[in-house]
Formats: sequence, C-alpha cells, structure tokens
Amino acid sequence: MTSDIVIYHNPECGTSRNALAMIRNAGIEPHVVEYLKTPPSRGMLESLIARAGITPRELLREKGTPFAELGLDNPALSDEQLIDAMMEHPILINRPLVVSPLGVKLCRPSEEVLDLIPAEQRGAFAKEYGEQVVDADGARVR
Repeated sequence: MTSDIVIYHNPECGTSRNALAMIRNAGIEPHVVEYLKTPPSRGMLESLIARAGITPRELLREKGTPFAELGLDNPALSDEQLIDAMMEHPILINRPLVVSPLGVKLCRPSEEVLDLIPAEQRGAFAKEYGEQVVDADGARVR
C-alpha cells in the first residue's frame, strides 16, 4: 500500500528508524526524505513547523549538533534566526518529522507516529531496544 505519508528521516537515528518501521508495519511505504542529504527549503520548513503546531525552538535538536557552539540556547534569538541556523545546519532539525493526511508531527517518542498512520498495524511491533509498542493484535500498547 502506498500512502501520502512523508517522513523526514535520518537513518542514523533510532527514533527515526522506529517511526519508519511502524509506518511500514501498517503496510505503507512512505516517501522517505533523508533530510541531511536533501534538506527542506526554507518555505517547506516553515510550513512543516506551522502545520505541526510547534515553534522553531521546539524543532531544534541539541544532542549531536552545533547547538551549543552556535549559542542557540539564547532565548533572545528570534524564530527567523533559529530557522536560519537550521537551514545552515540541517542536523539541527529534530527528527522524525512525519506528514500524513492526518497531520504533521515531530514523532518523539517514535510511537507518536501511530496517530498519523491511516491504517491499522499488521502485527506486533517492538522498538529496536525491545519496548513493545504494538501488541500481536495490532493494538497500541499504552
């Protein structure tokens, strides 16, 4: 099954890999954008932020990025300045961002993606480190 799901993905990120695997566990092959290789345009990034209902600061990734070196923890920085930093250094864009007919969401933790998948899970799913997220009947484990 194909769907109008897009995942802004980093294959080095376990959270992103888990979200992608849950989409596929529903029998859907999403459009995968490896955003470090193909970053979104500024307009697209601004649209994704707005559609997800978050602020640019909420999308910023700190771990494993130049966040501290760039002084991005400064609360005086404007949204425009934060987006400028993400455009210059796409690694600052937190992931995975998922777009579906049901909405746009930063899927952290990865099981947040289940709210965006317009199909049932086809079976059990556990995260890479073993946490059960979906049971054998395809129901979300809470």
